[in-house]
Amino acid sequence: MRRAVGIAITFTIAFLGSAAVASAQDTSSAAQAGAVPAQVQRLIACRSIADSAARLACFDKEAGTVADAVARRDLVVVDREGVQRTKRSLFGLSLPKLGIFDDDGEEVSQIESEVDGFGRNADGGYVFILKDGGRWSQIDSRPIALEPVRGDKVVVKRAALGSYMLSVARQPSVRVRRVN
Repeated sequence: MRRAVGIAITFTIAFLGSAAVASAQDTSSAAQAGAVPAQVQRLIACRSIADSAARLACFDKEAGTVADAVARRDLVVVDREGVQRTKRSLFGLSLPKLGIFDDDGEEVSQIESEVDGFGRNADGGYVFILKDGGRWSQIDSRPIALEPVRGDKVVVKRAALGSYMLSVARQPSVRVRRVN
């Protein structure tokens, strides 16, 4: 019986991921804020059942409910690394405050990537297509001494007043804005 409970708990922790479990440990304040879905709250509540058989039955039932919700995409579980990866992919885009990616307190201030392609915009500046899919358009008239080459390293940094600076192949930075 003890082994079955251990397997159920291990399955639950592995399934939810460390970030979901860590954020769900204080369900009282998080539940009030609506941060922890009901399915997860019920699963965590199983921990408080004293009787081993009843606790295992609860874990089995609620783990099944969570698994079904994930399969239907009604519940999406993302760990801290996934949140950071998403923040980096959205870097430079103006998005509404959804509260989804704001909880970890880690702000992305720069990204590093490689040139996947480039072209020119209507003003004669460069448009950089990065390997991560981001497209950045030059908005100043600073010249770039060496034309970019596919595979060149790119660093995009957050600058003053919501602007961004892009440096390609360690050349001086140019001011850019995210196009997509």
